[in-house]
Amino acid sequence: MYTQQVMDHFMNPRNVGEIDNANGVGTVGNAKCGDIMRIFLKVENGVIEDVKFKTFGCGAAIATSSMATEMVKGKTLLEALSLTNKAVAQALGGLPPVKVHCSLLAEQGIKAAVEDYLKNVPGASESIPHELLASPGDPHELDELTDEMDATEIPLGHVVGEPEAVRV
Repeated sequence: MYTQQVMDHFMNPRNVGEIDNANGVGTVGNAKCGDIMRIFLKVENGVIEDVKFKTFGCGAAIATSSMATEMVKGKTLLEALSLTNKAVAQALGGLPPVKVHCSLLAEQGIKAAVEDYLKNVPGASESIPHELLASPGDPHELDELTDEMDATEIPLGHVVGEPEAVRV
């Protein structure tokens, strides 16, 4: 059973969409469950001014994407890199054990977008401790899934697949 917070972020996701000319984009996915998250950042002077997401997955994946973007909006890059999946899950009032991986994807998506920003902006990574920079995995693992996400043009914030994932 999902908490009221999870259901709210699933039914009314915040920050859904893309950012034109985003200066940081991160894509992560879980090949076993098929969830894919793409996080878009607009960073100004080291602060995340805007953040949006596109998620292909279950209700928990959408809710954790929504919550993670809310948690990093207006934060510094260092604060965003400190985001944990545990903090995302706690902010949602908890997740069923089989859906905890969704909060991990949200954490990894934020970090991947920040790392992309740091690669794109010369000198931006100088103030970031290297231990906070952890790649979310082999990008080739995601190629097939992200190609599918791009090709299907799924409406943003829609649940795809497991209908039982949205039972209350």
